[in-house]
Order: sequence, then structure tokens, then C-alpha cells
Amino acid sequence: MAKTATNQEILVPDEVVMNQIYIIRGQKVMLDKDLAILYGVVTGNLNKAVKRNIKRFPDDNFMFQLTDEEFKNLIFQIGTSSWGGTRKPPFAFGEMGVAMLSGILNSDRAISVNIQILRIFTRMRQLLTDTTDIRLQIEQVKNAVEKQNRRHDSHDKNIELIFQYLDRLQETAEKPKPETKGIGFDIGKGNK
Repeated sequence: MAKTATNQEILVPDEVVMNQIYIIRGQKVMLDKDLAILYGVVTGNLNKAVKRNIKRFPDDNFMFQLTDEEFKNLIFQIGTSSWGGTRKPPFAFGEMGVAMLSGILNSDRAISVNIQILRIFTRMRQLLTDTTDIRLQIEQVKNAVEKQNRRHDSHDKNIELIFQYLDRLQETAEKPKPETKGIGFDIGKGNK
């Protein structure tokens, strides 16, 4: 958890910050209203500071405004009241946008909270990387097991074929052989 400049006081529990990170347009973002609360400022003032420094927030991964459809979907997901709260689509800040906010908000609280948020983004990225590594390892084990099973299936089929051949050999060995006549003349029967 991040602490203030004196390293004595805990600002915000990490879980609170993590619950305010959303996946929108395939990236992890935080909304302007949530950031304003964490920084201890009014949302309108946060957005004014951003607009005064708009060059610091290019559209790619820094900041974007949600579309009406994204905003309605978000309201549905988080259960915001239809008669209270934000009426227009909020701004969403990616990890780099959050980092840029520390340059325009100069309070000690904003700087400390910003550091905490960036550390959480980093931990989340590391967890995602670790999860991806685990998934790859599981996939490798799964492929090895499938290969082994195919090999066993092949062995099983070969063993089945051997048993079929052995059964045929045994059947032919157990069949009574028909009596055969010898080749040549039978001297004893015809001359009497």
C-alpha cells in the first residue's frame, strides 16, 4: 500500500483502487470520477486540469471519453442510479494517462495516490504475465499428454492386431485336419 510523504499513513486500501479499474476497449482504465475521489478533488476540476494540459493526453492509451453505448453498459455493470451521479460519458484514463496526471495535479495526496495506482497497474500486468506463463505451461503439458495418448492408442491398436493374428493361428491349429490319402500305390489292397 502506498503511504504519504511521511511514510506513516496509509492513503487508500489497494482493493479499493483495484475495484475501480475497468477493462474498456481492451485496456485497463480508471474513470475520471473515481480518480477525482482518490486524489481528493472535484471531478470537474480534474477534467479542467486535463483540458488545460490536453497535449499530455493523446488518444492512444492515455485518455478517451466513453461513447454513450459504453457509458450505458458501464452503468449497467456497476449499478449506478439512473437519477443520480454522472449524466455524460466520463473520461477514462489508461495507465500512461494516470501517470501523466501526476504532472498536472501537484498536491502531495495526488502524487502519493498516483504512485499507488501505478504500482497496482504494474502488479496487475505482472499477474497477467504470470497467468499467461501458467497457461502456456498447462498447454504444453496437455499437448504432451495428448501425444502420449495417441502413442498409446497406436500401441493398443498394434497389440489388438497381434492378438487377432494369434487367435487366427490358434483357430487353425485347433481345427481337425482332414484325412489325406498318401501319394503312391497301395499295394496291399488291390492284389488280394
